[in-house]
Amino acid sequence: MGMDELIDRVKEKGNPSVIGLDPQPEFIPQCVWDTINESGLKAAASAIRAFNFAIIDAIAGIAAAVKPQIAMYERFGAEGVAAYADTISYAKQKSLIVIADVKRGDIASTAEAYADAHLGRAKLADKEYPVFDADFATLNPYMGEESVEPFLEACRKYNKGVFILVKTSNPQSGQIQDLPVNGAPLYEYVGRLVSEWGRGCIGKSGYSDVGAVVGATHPDQARRLRAIMPHTLFLAPGYGAQGAQAGDLVEGSIVNSSRGIIAAYQRDPYKRAFTPDQFAMAAAAAAEDMRRDLSRLKI
Repeated sequence: MGMDELIDRVKEKGNPSVIGLDPQPEFIPQCVWDTINESGLKAAASAIRAFNFAIIDAIAGIAAAVKPQIAMYERFGAEGVAAYADTISYAKQKSLIVIADVKRGDIASTAEAYADAHLGRAKLADKEYPVFDADFATLNPYMGEESVEPFLEACRKYNKGVFILVKTSNPQSGQIQDLPVNGAPLYEYVGRLVSEWGRGCIGKSGYSDVGAVVGATHPDQARRLRAIMPHTLFLAPGYGAQGAQAGDLVEGSIVNSSRGIIAAYQRDPYKRAFTPDQFAMAAAAAAEDMRRDLSRLKI
């Protein structure tokens, strides 16, 4: 799935929201843990699967895409990574686009291996095998174009896409991203690079397969970046739990919410309407409210 397909799916659903599948143990209700017969890391992986699959079933008709953050799975070792792979597979079975939040960025040979794993194929002898097979991956561009190009090659070969960190939503992002470079902040320089990297893959939607992560918590910077990157779709974290609101978002954004959706049953107003064993129903209600809140956001 390239950017055109993602945008088509967003328009079909009338919903630019992305559901972050970041299943921290405290988000998983006791009713799920009670169904697990294993112990230790296997129990954690089984609970993650059960929790994620229920969330996916609940939001598949509402949202166009999900974004599993791989760290929440890697913390449980090989069992957790297996649950990550199963989550991607199940989401795709439910016709959801998957953005792998892996934030990879390394020298060319290593980047090629990462790209093969997350977007492309593992090559053995004369055959190729899909591994995680996400539709998009997030990248950290700090090591320059050689860390990005193998992913761009995978995008071209397999009709995939990437979202590159430009201006992130966390409060301390400015320690590095706002540093002046030739009279402008570093994030603007990175934005120009991202725009250049995507110049050759602009689709019918008017956006390239090279997107940018631009935090909704920095609306002024996002507006400047929109002028710099007119053909770049923004993936905007920071909505909801981090404080950003619909009015902070710029045109041409898809919007991530993680714990605000998957842990909605723990939060007002949903915890007053749903019990913990109705966590998936609460997630669906929160996802529907998010869709309504973002209904005026233009793609």
